[in-house]
Amino acid sequence: MPDSSLAEEKFDERVDAPVQSSELGQLNRYLKPRWLIGLGVAGLLLAVGAPIVHIQLAAQETKSAEANEVEALAVETLTVEAVNSYDVLRFYTGEIAALRSSDLGFNRGGELVQVRVAEGDRVTSGQVLAQLDTQNLQTQRRQLEAQKAEAQARLLELERGARQEDIAAAQAEVRDIESQLQLQEQQRSRREYLYEQGAIAREQLDEFTYGADTLQARLDRANSNLNELLNGTRPEQVAAQQAVVQQLDASIADVDVNLSKSTLKAPFDGIVAGQTVDEGVVVGAGQSVVRLVENEAPEARIGMPENAASRLQTGNPVTVNLGTKRYSATVKSLLPEVDSDTRTQIVVFQLEQAALPRINPGQTVRVELTETIATGGIWLPTQALAQDIRGLWSVYVVVPTESETAGEDATYQAQPKAVEILHQESNRALVQGTLQPGDRIVASGVHRLVPGQRVRPLN
Repeated sequence: MPDSSLAEEKFDERVDAPVQSSELGQLNRYLKPRWLIGLGVAGLLLAVGAPIVHIQLAAQETKSAEANEVEALAVETLTVEAVNSYDVLRFYTGEIAALRSSDLGFNRGGELVQVRVAEGDRVTSGQVLAQLDTQNLQTQRRQLEAQKAEAQARLLELERGARQEDIAAAQAEVRDIESQLQLQEQQRSRREYLYEQGAIAREQLDEFTYGADTLQARLDRANSNLNELLNGTRPEQVAAQQAVVQQLDASIADVDVNLSKSTLKAPFDGIVAGQTVDEGVVVGAGQSVVRLVENEAPEARIGMPENAASRLQTGNPVTVNLGTKRYSATVKSLLPEVDSDTRTQIVVFQLEQAALPRINPGQTVRVELTETIATGGIWLPTQALAQDIRGLWSVYVVVPTESETAGEDATYQAQPKAVEILHQESNRALVQGTLQPGDRIVASGVHRLVPGQRVRPLN
């Protein structure tokens, strides 16, 4: 401890002691060469750096001037105009509907012997689709035709009356019976005389008496037949025979109906949508054989919102799309009911006949309708729009610089103006915002611009 205190006191005394002049002289001799060296280096740097700085400033001024010339970009421009409304092309989807579709079958049962169509075939009205076995019906018809021929011959005979030969034969028969009756009368007279004389028995006289009566009856009948032949056929007989002929005609017609029912024909133009049975099957009356869907007058049924359907009227022309094909159509009718779930109204469109070979019932179809929106704005090409902050858009308006006036050699500045897109089509957009009608805007290449950049319009 005493050594430590003594050392501290000696140290303090040395610090507080004044610097001796000899020590100061030594310090000055040490610092003076160093100071002169530093001063020389500083002067050298100043002499060398001044020209370099001057050269750099001159180069910077040259680059700035060149930059000003480069910044005046050549841009395409256009002058915008305002519109009060715009048209929007709306698409509504529906399907092709057939007016009629039927499951066709025979009205009578029988064996199916032939099917003349296949699924997908297009048929015309009256075309034969299928055929039943008709051998028994053909045989029955021939039998009825023979009976009819016989009845017609009898009717013709009655209508023409008796022939002269028949009349002559009847007259001859009358004369023959008269002769026999005269002879019988003479023989009876002789027998009566003999009976009165008692030469013969009563029985012999009765035989000749009854014989005469029989001949008289035969004569009366022969005279009646002769008179009938001479007077002609009675109307009642002719009418009765005519009824027989008509009855046979009705029987033949019934067979013909069954024959026609054995042939299945298309009731309308259409497409064969299905075949349910094949040849050799015994089908019953009414059993489905072929399904036929009409395609004579193709229609498109499309559900549309009420406000869109209300703008249509019967006969309005429209364009419909079937896949990649476009066809003309007209509004045929508007169904009065509105679907309570979809709030749509069915509109029926009549397609042109050119679409008939290329459509099928159930096929998807779209109709194009142009709707006019009464909203004002300005149409701009999409290339003139630039993405702005917060999802907004901007367009660059070309304005003359303050130091120059407009002219062929004048330069302009590109100033952004915020806009809102109301409607966009393939290569243009309808906007509203700070843009005014008559403003001159940059039409393309806006990605190269910054606010306030100098531009030079090309047109």
